[in-house]
Amino acid sequence: MRKALILSAIFALLWWRPAPASDGIPFGVISQRSVTLTAQYWNPILGYVSRKTGLELKLKVARTGDETSRMIERGEVAFIYSNHFMPQNEAAGYRIFARKDDASISGQIVVRADSRYKTLADLVGKEIVFPSRVAFVGYIVPMDELQRRGIHVLPRFAGNQEGAMGQLQAGGAEAIAVNSSVMAAFAAREGLRYRVLWESKPYLSIPIAARPDVPTSQLHAIRDALLGMDNDPEGRRILAAGAELLKQKAPAGFKAADNAAYEDQKALYRKHYRN
Repeated sequence: MRKALILSAIFALLWWRPAPASDGIPFGVISQRSVTLTAQYWNPILGYVSRKTGLELKLKVARTGDETSRMIERGEVAFIYSNHFMPQNEAAGYRIFARKDDASISGQIVVRADSRYKTLADLVGKEIVFPSRVAFVGYIVPMDELQRRGIHVLPRFAGNQEGAMGQLQAGGAEAIAVNSSVMAAFAAREGLRYRVLWESKPYLSIPIAARPDVPTSQLHAIRDALLGMDNDPEGRRILAAGAELLKQKAPAGFKAADNAAYEDQKALYRKHYRN
């Protein structure tokens, strides 16, 4: 009996593995820039919120816009910074509660400063590089404009915003569709001179939303921490460092938002997916 107990204990030790440590609460971020640059910008913000709330937030970034969209559709993240309002993503029921407090975003179609193309009409039958099929101001908005004007183009997809910009810079693309603010920051960092052929009307900046099963207490705690960054010395330092990293004109904090404020963006997605 004693031998049997000893053997059982040995087998238990051999098979036992420590329980994996918690990975924290997944906070997804739309794929606009490289994973490295995205992490350098967002990790200090999420670290600040984690310290203020006692809720450990962990950054989750997909490689491409399409992968980000599928992550939302499957409900893989508790919180998401995204404006991918496809019908399948809307069905996941995420609740918008905040947004970046920066300038509105616009879609642009741009070329290098020395490009032979001068107007949108010059792009008929030509290739345009888009970030992804799900990007709002990088695809849905400019494609809607091109279709309304009857300008047929050949779309190619780079995966994310700065992927398209990198191709323009390297000469691998002659025209790209982009988010105006991401384009301006990229050009400032990289010394890229470009020309805007077309720009959309302004839209609200990208929101932050919570999965429907996130407890209200957690949502409110995280919302309050984000909204309070501007009024806290540590928060302001983090926002200023992030703006310097991306070469944004000014630090941008966060402000409250809700689903209703994004109805115009959702309507464009519904129109696109009907077609």
